[in-house]
Amino acid sequence: MDKTTHDKGLDIRKAVLGEAYVENALKTADDFNKPFQDHVTEYCWGAIWGREDLPRKTRSMLNLAMIAVLNRPHELRAHLKGALTNGVTRDEIREIFMQVACYAGMPAGVDSFRIAREVFAELDKT
Repeated sequence: MDKTTHDKGLDIRKAVLGEAYVENALKTADDFNKPFQDHVTEYCWGAIWGREDLPRKTRSMLNLAMIAVLNRPHELRAHLKGALTNGVTRDEIREIFMQVACYAGMPAGVDSFRIAREVFAELDKT
């Protein structure tokens, strides 16, 4: 593991997903999934999200589309919050999910809109 890339990834991961979310993921890691958590932090967040060629907002928008198409509701919830943190607006999220529905199918769009509305409602309560 490259400690510099890992530490950079940890900083980015916390900035996008929130410190509490990341700390919980790391705190609950065990012998089985700790290597995976380290890999996610170093590779996804450090080596990829840490690249300078795309702004975080753009990366968030791409993630929303890809995660919606892959039907990963837990990750979609986390990345919806991260996208808002990175400056993606609710209007832009709507348009991303319209695009998802068009190109990946209406069921993917329906689920994405439903999950986004739930996340927005949760956030609006706080």
